[in-house]
Amino acid sequence: MTSNWPFLSTLKPNFQVTWKTAGFDQPTAIQKETAEIIMEGKDVIASSPTGTGKTLAYVLPLLEKLNTDNKNIQTIILAPSRELVMQILQEIQNWASGSGILAASFIGGANVKRQLEKLKKKPHIIVGTPGRIFELIKQKKIKMHEVKTIVFDEGDQLLTSENMQTITGIIKATLSERQLLLFSATLQEQTIHTAQMLMKEPEIINIKTSENKEKVEHIYFVCEERDKMEILAKLNRVESMQALVFFNDIGKLNVIAEKMKYKGHLVGELHSELKKEARAKAISQLQSGEYSLLFTTEVAARGLDIANLPYVIHFDLPDNTSQYTHRSGRTGRLGQESGTVISIVTLREERTLKQFCRELEVPVNQKYLYAGHIVDQRG
Repeated sequence: MTSNWPFLSTLKPNFQVTWKTAGFDQPTAIQKETAEIIMEGKDVIASSPTGTGKTLAYVLPLLEKLNTDNKNIQTIILAPSRELVMQILQEIQNWASGSGILAASFIGGANVKRQLEKLKKKPHIIVGTPGRIFELIKQKKIKMHEVKTIVFDEGDQLLTSENMQTITGIIKATLSERQLLLFSATLQEQTIHTAQMLMKEPEIINIKTSENKEKVEHIYFVCEERDKMEILAKLNRVESMQALVFFNDIGKLNVIAEKMKYKGHLVGELHSELKKEARAKAISQLQSGEYSLLFTTEVAARGLDIANLPYVIHFDLPDNTSQYTHRSGRTGRLGQESGTVISIVTLREERTLKQFCRELEVPVNQKYLYAGHIVDQRG
């Protein structure tokens, strides 16, 4: 075993083999800090930047704790979006292969009858969106008496005022001796406070810096607001361009998308108003190279993991450092060589961007476009 992580040697042999065949060496900071605490059954509030292996940080110890002889649901993982639910399920299935552990997903908008069929297979662990999980609990389709652990993935998106009735309903359906785990890329004070109200003396773990930070370059272009689309059009011609382009609202996203298409640029759109088939198609078209820019919003991109995405572009500067972190974390993820975060800003926004980067302790540099290339000096 190449890793000097003591926790690894305590795992069942099939998990140790999967770790080795996955090519992992050392655990990430969040994995190292949380594994033993989760195994001990304690409640946890944990934050670590996007792309630092948070999912595996809780999946591995929870799989180790599962009793495969018990044919009841023992763990519930809640996530705010369909994409994140499916990613978590995939991660569980990768690691649970050959272990006899069964997992299933339950998401809003999906065929209820088909989801009930999944429950007949007696999954040990289920992943889902809160609304659908709570609906199935109220219908007594999901039995909660053996649930030992509930995980809130992207907890800052789940523990909001509009979700609280659903979340507390799910928690109250379990027996009092349960474990609650919250993982998020960023944590607001309000989220920590809310989580503490639901938990029993939780351990708070906050990994501020990303191991991937050195791999991600942060750059920006300055222009007038009206010229932002022209910069974006030029970026679209940069060789090997493949990017998620962030907008602050759907209305503006639609307007810029139409203008870009009118000027002959192929761009995709991904927002919360799209049906799941259209969302899946938009993502696959970006991955296949059908177009190189996929326009999206903060909400729509939560939980989205596009393998080896080289660029993230902020067409609109986000409202705060937390949003900047979430959006930027779509590139330079764990296992990826590098990534570039591009912001297209006005002079006023430049000051805000520099403030974000100071808080995050990452360098940010102004760049220029010349003959289809991103350059350091004006051509």
